[in-house]
Amino acid sequence: MTSFRGLMGAYWVSDRWREAWTLTIAIFLLTAFVSKTTVWVAVASGHLMNSIVNVKGATVQDPLLGIVTNAGLLILLMLTKDVLLVGFRHLLSTTLHRKWRKWLNDSFSEALLDRNHTHFHLQQGKGRDLPDNIDQRLQESIKGMTGGAIGLVMGVVGVFMSAFFIGQKLIEISTEVGGLEFLGSYGGAVLAFTAIAIYVPLGTLVAIKIGRRLERLNLGILKAEGSFRGEWTTLLRRSFQISASQGEAVQRAVNNHLYRDVDSTWNHLNWFAAAYLAFSSAYGFLSSRIIAYIPGLLPYMSNAVSFRNYVTGAELVAAMINDCSWFIQVMPDIANLRANANRVTGLAQAIENVQEPAAFYARSGVNRFAFARQHPRFGLTVRNLTLMKGPDCEAPFLRSGVINMRSGDWVYMRGESGSGKTSFIKALNGLWPYGTGDIVYPQNATSIYAPQEAKFPSVSLKQLVCLPGDETGFSDLSIAAVLHEAGLGEFIERMNDDAAGGSPWDMVLSGGQKQKIVLARILLHKPSIIFLDEATGALDPASKRRFHAALKARCPDAIVISIMHEEKLPTLENGENVYSHVLDIRDGYVSMRPLHFKTVAGAEPGISLLAAE
Repeated sequence: MTSFRGLMGAYWVSDRWREAWTLTIAIFLLTAFVSKTTVWVAVASGHLMNSIVNVKGATVQDPLLGIVTNAGLLILLMLTKDVLLVGFRHLLSTTLHRKWRKWLNDSFSEALLDRNHTHFHLQQGKGRDLPDNIDQRLQESIKGMTGGAIGLVMGVVGVFMSAFFIGQKLIEISTEVGGLEFLGSYGGAVLAFTAIAIYVPLGTLVAIKIGRRLERLNLGILKAEGSFRGEWTTLLRRSFQISASQGEAVQRAVNNHLYRDVDSTWNHLNWFAAAYLAFSSAYGFLSSRIIAYIPGLLPYMSNAVSFRNYVTGAELVAAMINDCSWFIQVMPDIANLRANANRVTGLAQAIENVQEPAAFYARSGVNRFAFARQHPRFGLTVRNLTLMKGPDCEAPFLRSGVINMRSGDWVYMRGESGSGKTSFIKALNGLWPYGTGDIVYPQNATSIYAPQEAKFPSVSLKQLVCLPGDETGFSDLSIAAVLHEAGLGEFIERMNDDAAGGSPWDMVLSGGQKQKIVLARILLHKPSIIFLDEATGALDPASKRRFHAALKARCPDAIVISIMHEEKLPTLENGENVYSHVLDIRDGYVSMRPLHFKTVAGAEPGISLLAAE
């Protein structure tokens, strides 16, 4: 789906092809019937006008009955066409729109939320590799693109059906025209087709010229609106931080700057949209009131055709011009379609580029991380790791030699703020873009990474504990047990609720409670490697002790790598040390050594980090 053509046709060759083609064929058939009905409406309109003109004719015995009959037939045909056929076709087209959009949404959701962490890598790229406003592309652009494409295809089908049925009728009522006798009875039809062939292309050229500008402006307004909306989304997520720092004035200036771009682009778009509306209105008036009546005027003036056939022919020409002018009528929609399609194909191309993360990052910088597996007895090994801050940085900000962590090792990371502790953990999880090194995991090892700030999706409490697994694989009893052990026993009765008091759990739980949810998740899955990035920062001292005690008891053989900002390393209630090793970062170099403790005179209970060697 990285090209316009591929994106447009992907649904019709997917696993849902039967659904797609059934709806499409039904819409095509209804469109053909609507085109045929247009011919009947034109004929009925000609009969009605003829009965009105001949109302005083001597040969007409009951003119009122003729008018009422013809008017009734015309109304019946119009109702059949516009209410029944067009209405049902609209229902089918909106159903196709809904199902096509859902398929595209599911496809992009599956591609973004894969095990490759594509959604994460897309936001780490540089320059054109980074698609802006992914949420807008998935929501507004896909919706606009699918709806616009269906409307355009229906227009194309309508043109061909109209050319066939209306052209057939024009030929049927055609007569000889003075000066075109060599054409025989097809002279009238040739005049009609000539008028259509001249008028429609001229109008289309004007529409294309305006439409190209509309396309660029539509793409511009999509980008501007997406940036403005994205800033508001980010603002609301950091609302507390803005309030605490009294940063409303600065944020307001940022929002005003972004909206100026929206307003300026919108202003230009409105000017061109107004120009196009004026052009299309004039074009429609001329086609239905002037151009449509010109081809049959000579035959009518020479009495070659009756008034009824003259009006019928004019109605047919007007209908055919209208149908063949679908390109003019939908040019704004085409401009919007192409703008939306460019946004969607751009996202698809970015997803395609990220399928091999190492190659993706290597295009802009150094990425030579190698991940492998080894026998569990050798644990987790890191060899010659180097990390760069970005694609333009040649010198690493963090380096290591060979680091071996065995089963049961509790490793505490120590270093100044900004020294690279979190970056080191991200690299071990394959989430750091630029650098080199070998990272060898134990065979069949499972891991859980508890980041510094927990953010939860809008699902039940049970599902939050079961992540990354599915809640159907765990019993309520097992979830209740880990919730109780993590200190969240008061939530056991509501574990299956999707929200608390109408709000998502992410908005209800405090920072400490979220960290306890993460603890319950670790206790449930019992991973062999646990990464804790300040995972107890929001807990009180007693809760921190229980946190570590629970991990020690339930995951005794796990390798634990932890980042904390504590003055003293935690101990268990019996005074036993929790951590056995330290990963020390000094002068950009990380090394590991065992922790040996010595007693500090007068020290309070607990192990001082300053006393650890």
